[in-house]
Amino acid sequence: MVLNNPYSRRGFLSLLGAGTASTLAGCASPGPAPGDTIISYRDGGSVRRPSILSGGSAELDQMYGTVVDGGFVIPAVPYQQINPRYYRQRVVDPTGERPGTVVVDTPSRFLYLVEPGGSAMRYGVGIGREGFAWSGDGVIQWRQKWPKWTPPNEMIARQPELARFSADNGGMPPGLTNPLGARALYIFQNGKDTLYRLHGSPEWNSIGRAVSSGCVRLMNQDIIDLYDRVPQKARIVVWQ
Repeated sequence: MVLNNPYSRRGFLSLLGAGTASTLAGCASPGPAPGDTIISYRDGGSVRRPSILSGGSAELDQMYGTVVDGGFVIPAVPYQQINPRYYRQRVVDPTGERPGTVVVDTPSRFLYLVEPGGSAMRYGVGIGREGFAWSGDGVIQWRQKWPKWTPPNEMIARQPELARFSADNGGMPPGLTNPLGARALYIFQNGKDTLYRLHGSPEWNSIGRAVSSGCVRLMNQDIIDLYDRVPQKARIVVWQ
């Protein structure tokens, strides 16, 4: 349920039953956004990612340009086709949380990383579709660059073609078509995995929409930026 004022309430984390939890672990269906050109190779190269907060097209070209990371070439994002409100930018902190806290404002499709001095880095996100979302408090227990992806059995039952990526088969290797993208941040509560993730995605056109199986997705360029900024064992709060 979407609250009229998402900033006025904090729910405790509640997964919607074991079936939902299993589905949540899937996070997304694999595959690029329509029209994307996928380039994937390993050359060990790296490029510097500029920390651009706002500005004109030259800055956005840098912010969402091609990135070579971990031996993969992440294609540039056609940011002109995305609502500018979802561009990464520094804003006045609307959350009231302590610096270092990650806040996901589900109704607004924003993720905030609270900074000292009253500011926050804001990122546009895609969220879980109705029936696959939760709200509450957790901890970013661990983080991973270029993670594997393992679809849950329930997802494999619906999409048998994913069986080759099952846990028994070792999961889906890292790469640009992997649903978890370039980075994954794993959310725990009371020492247990919630099966909830913040992760990258090649599907840039899903930002601002409710499309996934519960996780929060960012453009790969943005999840890399967030990964580099977020403190170890950061607190995370998700608003519905």
